[in-house]
Amino acid sequence: MATYRNALPQLSRNIFITDGGIETDLIFHEGLELPSFAAFVLLTNDNGNETLRKYFHRYAALARDYEVGLVFETATWRSSPEWGLSLGYSKSALADINRKAVELLSEIRREYENEKTKIVISGCLGPRGDGYNPGNLMSAKEAQEYHAVQIGTFSQTEADMVTAITMNYAEEAIGITEAAKSFGMPSVISFTVETDGKLPTGQTLKDAIHQVDEATANSPAYYMINCAHPSHFTSTVGGGESWLERIRGVRANASKKSHAELDFSVKLDEGDPIELAQEHNALLKRLKNLNVLGGCCGTDLRHIEEICKVALHHRDSAGISM
Repeated sequence: MATYRNALPQLSRNIFITDGGIETDLIFHEGLELPSFAAFVLLTNDNGNETLRKYFHRYAALARDYEVGLVFETATWRSSPEWGLSLGYSKSALADINRKAVELLSEIRREYENEKTKIVISGCLGPRGDGYNPGNLMSAKEAQEYHAVQIGTFSQTEADMVTAITMNYAEEAIGITEAAKSFGMPSVISFTVETDGKLPTGQTLKDAIHQVDEATANSPAYYMINCAHPSHFTSTVGGGESWLERIRGVRANASKKSHAELDFSVKLDEGDPIELAQEHNALLKRLKNLNVLGGCCGTDLRHIEEICKVALHHRDSAGISM
């Protein structure tokens, strides 16, 4: 049974962290091969399971050490029907993998969770197409039908919610939100942006959030920004407008490179963990509800620890009560 499906604890003033860029960490630091950036393949064998267990244990320990919450994303960004089929996995195999991904995190939650470190399990969804290139755009209805398969599986597990990561156009986000609603699952939408702070379609983040909220009666629990460096979007989230209150999470890239540049990179750009963390100061000042902080491509435990320190310092210096 899900623990927080009816009352997500991160909808508060408390700080929550996430993990870093799982795929880049495992590929470049662990030397693993992840076809199509699919970390879920590790769930199909004992060695892979142990690798993921160790990976997630480190973040659970970090959250407990700093007495902050943790949003655990399953290693399932690529385990949707078409991506799974392209890698040779049937629908039944993918359903089993999605269940195993939640079970793994549930085991770790039972070991690490306490009163000060609430651990939320999120079923991670990725885009149907390329995360950087919208390509063939679906209608909201098509997106709902496509993503309902994976969300339906998550709804039968201990997952508390689902998060759509690296969304690059509003219609897919709408479809995911509606699918989650049909299964009684809270949803979070995380958009990615280019170096100009706009979605890959050219739509502004503001307009994308408005479009999803209007089409779904404000159904997403909150929004996030991921797979972009803070320098790409900090200037676009100022001004104190009401739509900014809907943004509660950021999972930034370590690198300042564009998506196109990252696509052709053969060497990991880890950036500077301390510098990246400091860049979150401006975000924390501009986004008053920002309290879910993690990383995306190029980030690892070092980056998340520094970001956590900055978030806690901001909270304490601003006198924010929990």
